[in-house]
Amino acid sequence: MIDENLADAINAGNAPFAKLMGVVMTSVTKDRIEGELQVTEELCTIPTNIFHGGAIMALADNMGGIGAFVTMPPGATTTTIESKTNFLRAIMVGETAKAVTTPINLGRTLQVWKTEIFRDDGKLAAVVTQTQIIRPGKD
Repeated sequence: MIDENLADAINAGNAPFAKLMGVVMTSVTKDRIEGELQVTEELCTIPTNIFHGGAIMALADNMGGIGAFVTMPPGATTTTIESKTNFLRAIMVGETAKAVTTPINLGRTLQVWKTEIFRDDGKLAAVVTQTQIIRPGKD
């Protein structure tokens, strides 16, 4: 893929689950993916109105998958084979979770991506490291 902002194209073709959650890409290049998600009551725990850990992980998984997608060879496919999350601070309902994803390693068959998720006050709320396997296209 060419190294330009692909956010509009990714938003149009994003995964159905990411669209359901409300994930919006704000910048997509092969070196850095930025996105955000409005934290709604539907994405929170009860009764505390804190952004659900599973929703945080889903946001990061989508971001890392996009990173793999824009860097892998044409015709290849990708899937997450490992993911680890460190939860550092809560994000409350009404805030916008902002995610920044960068590559740690871009191998031929395995890629490792790091996603940092920030609160409205700019403080780091979670760090997710995930591994994507790259499968070559079928000839």
